[in-house]
Amino acid sequence: MKGNRRREAKVQAHDPGRAGGDRDPARLIEAGLAHHLAGRLDKAEELYTGALQLDPANANALYLHGTVIFQTGRRDDGIEELGAAIALEPSNPHTHYNLGNALKECGRLGEAIDRYAEALRLKPDFPQALNNCGNALKEQGKLAEAIDSYAQALRLTPDYPEALNNLGNALREQGRLTEAAAAYAEALRLRPDYPQALYNLGNTLQDQDRPDAAIVCYRKALGLKPDYPDACFNLGAALTISGRLDEAYRAFEAAVGLSPRRGLFHRLLVDTGRVAPDSPRVRRMEELLSDREPLPEEDRMQLHFALGAAYADRGRREESFRHLLAGNLLKRSRIAYDEAATLTMFDRIRAVFTAELLGEGPRAGAPPGLPVFVVGMPRSGTTLVEQILASHPEIFGAGELMDLPNLANVLKSEGDEVFPEALAVLPREKLATLAAAYLGGIRARAPSAARVVDKLPDNFLRIGLIRMALPEARIIHVRRDPVDTCLSCFSKLFTSQLHFLYDLAELGRYYRAYEKLMEHWRRVLAPGVMLEVRYEDVVNDLEGQARRLINHCGLSFDARCLAFHRAPRVVRTASAAQVRRPLYRGSVGRWRAFGDLARPLYDALQA
Repeated sequence: MKGNRRREAKVQAHDPGRAGGDRDPARLIEAGLAHHLAGRLDKAEELYTGALQLDPANANALYLHGTVIFQTGRRDDGIEELGAAIALEPSNPHTHYNLGNALKECGRLGEAIDRYAEALRLKPDFPQALNNCGNALKEQGKLAEAIDSYAQALRLTPDYPEALNNLGNALREQGRLTEAAAAYAEALRLRPDYPQALYNLGNTLQDQDRPDAAIVCYRKALGLKPDYPDACFNLGAALTISGRLDEAYRAFEAAVGLSPRRGLFHRLLVDTGRVAPDSPRVRRMEELLSDREPLPEEDRMQLHFALGAAYADRGRREESFRHLLAGNLLKRSRIAYDEAATLTMFDRIRAVFTAELLGEGPRAGAPPGLPVFVVGMPRSGTTLVEQILASHPEIFGAGELMDLPNLANVLKSEGDEVFPEALAVLPREKLATLAAAYLGGIRARAPSAARVVDKLPDNFLRIGLIRMALPEARIIHVRRDPVDTCLSCFSKLFTSQLHFLYDLAELGRYYRAYEKLMEHWRRVLAPGVMLEVRYEDVVNDLEGQARRLINHCGLSFDARCLAFHRAPRVVRTASAAQVRRPLYRGSVGRWRAFGDLARPLYDALQA
């Protein structure tokens, strides 16, 4: 990340020597460099051009001229001139460094890394080259090498806030959140007025489920840099998961105002607060989609989903569905989905987890244990059920944990079978090790809770594993009308890898496979292990269904479960805004408004 100190400037020149007058190339270079560093690029280019007219073989003038014309947008010409400067004077490390910067900006990362390496060979004590080389390595996904490059830069210059900030970014990508936060904190100790480090620290605090602390960081960043749209947007995201929806809406509004062509900003604004279809905001989104200057595909996709939601809120079904179809088509074109392998996995799970295999566990009447798994299709009501449960003082809602799928993915038997086949032959001691790892992870999140809710919807694929490794766990399956479920999925753009959602026929076939698997679990599980709850029943009889849920967890009912929308907890799912509001019935039977527009889905569900 570029800083505002001289050492971070991309321009690093030779000593121009003694000035001799307007006809002296060195004097022209010196004057050009002053304009260059002050950001007056046109004047700098004019002076460098004058120097080259006097001395065409002046490598320093060529290097600086190449740098400035690259910065004014003539990228190919700039790279060509920097290369020519190297040919004239190959021993100048700064020319290699600036050529590396230019190549990196053009996405030519391998070539950029080669230039940084040559700059470092010529000048080993060159922390800026190490820092920028780390950035190129990070963009290549080589996080360990990037971290090593930043560390070398910091050994040379410990008080280097840019390198500390970039180190934090690489550590965060590796999931080393505590170390990342420490790197950002040290960068801020060295430079308290560093908005990028505050923003990145806020992102890391969000990753650590500390949205209130993240909000403080984003607000400080915006105090230093009010025109920081990403900080406005992430402030809105942190406020949303904290349940502060009015403040979140204002933050998203500010983000849209600062960067009106970013489709993601519009979508989150619509998701957080209802926008009337005849409002200027909706008209502006439509104008952006028909603008003569085409938006990037990502922004068009986001705007289609935003407009789909805005029109649906007011019952304008054809306009809504037109945008949802367009948005989903763009999303589907960007992902690789192996439907055959996905559907085959359902068959393999049913074949492995027979009643005989699962019947080897403890009796069904065993007391409930720590974990409670809430499973179901996305958008079926799993977040609502978790929110009701987590409103109980003895229950901690952990959200959508990846712990169980990560453990399942590394399961391997002696004969190299993987999940699910490995479970049929896995020694009991390995299951015990897996169970201990899982329980240790959730206990660390909630040391004093009587129950911890793991609400990863597709754990319905792992119910057999849950039963074998964690037999005292309780399972809650949330069901909803199939068409309502699928169309609600189709109306949302998910951040997770749910590749089956973006084509109506594929979505319908996936739902059929899910339904068939759930019927299998009903047959092979002992009574009392899995409670099934219908979303529509929760909407129509909140107290009765809440009592069923709490009883299934082996706890006494608490009236706070009925005021779930007031529970002060982090909610990260696509339903984060909805579960902050009292229960409403508007989502029941909504599919009827779409009629034949969703015919591919109906046909796939009924096939």
